[in-house]
Amino acid sequence: MRITSKLRDALSFASGPEFWIMAVFWTWFLLVSYLKSLLLPNSRRYTRSSPQTASSSPPFRPLCIVTGATSGLGASAALALSKEGFFVVLVGRSSQLLAETMREIKARNNHAHLNSFQVDLSSFLSILKFKASLEQWLLNSDMHSSVQLLVNNAGILATSHRLTVEGYDEIMATNYIGSFCLTKLLLPLLKNSPIPSRVVNVTSFTHRNVSSVQVNKDVVAGKCFSGLKQYPCARVYEFSKLCLLLFSYELHRQLASRDESCQISVLAADPGAVKTNLMREVPSCISHVAFVVLNLLGLLQSPENGISSILDAALAPPEISGVYFFGGKGRTIKSSKLSYNDRLAHELWTTSSDLFLQSQLATKETFT
Repeated sequence: MRITSKLRDALSFASGPEFWIMAVFWTWFLLVSYLKSLLLPNSRRYTRSSPQTASSSPPFRPLCIVTGATSGLGASAALALSKEGFFVVLVGRSSQLLAETMREIKARNNHAHLNSFQVDLSSFLSILKFKASLEQWLLNSDMHSSVQLLVNNAGILATSHRLTVEGYDEIMATNYIGSFCLTKLLLPLLKNSPIPSRVVNVTSFTHRNVSSVQVNKDVVAGKCFSGLKQYPCARVYEFSKLCLLLFSYELHRQLASRDESCQISVLAADPGAVKTNLMREVPSCISHVAFVVLNLLGLLQSPENGISSILDAALAPPEISGVYFFGGKGRTIKSSKLSYNDRLAHELWTTSSDLFLQSQLATKETFT
């Protein structure tokens, strides 16, 4: 009976449009991204550099924050960055998984400097508490009161419509709104860095499937998806990743134009297709077949290999900003034409800032 139920769920999912978007369009745009990185003359490569240090007493160690660090790309990136000399702060929803990940990293790198914070990126209140806890920890430790690298990696692919405490769609809240709010709250610590600092937003080739979009509050918060007969999970996911790109480019422009002395760079990193638990809500037989097909096509990577573009972005020369890393080996390519729409990016920034302010006011009322 259990097998019949699973088969029924799989057939139901496979008969819907979201399955075909994932199976056909996402695979196509993954191939397009690789072709761009390998064949087009406008793709560029950047050599990785070691994280900079500053002369101070006590000795300065650059601080890196990785969200979604309890598994997959986040855990692998945390390990790799610890080997590069960063003090890595792991951020995740589960305190148990954070503890397990820290033990695994220590077992593979006994020189790793680590700390962890339990944070729900879909909750503004949780992000706000993290900022306060982080600042207090920095104040109580011998660490410099700054952040050198923020890797916004947390992401989900929910197959049903779920709302957060603030009333936002869970995919949009986790994949985009949470990253926007966290970055905005941590900008003072990034600006306080004695060496150039950086924001790396982990996006996806799936953003290329978005051809047109509105960025009003109902759309960005995902409220417009309530009441639909079938939740458009694939379209919400790719839209969240487009928003993350638009935000990356807009933040880069604002930092570059408003403060010439500002040493914060902003980069996007697309890991491609990686075998993680992102598709855990998709019927298991469908996700298994997807992994088999992608593997046969030579497009599926392990998390250890998939972090290549994230490390390329994290360790690119400090003057590099506003570019899109894809495919590893320091390669950058152009993202979709829509992602470079300045007007759309500005509208998204304004809308996101309004949601940020709205969450701040609601949080103050809660505490009051």
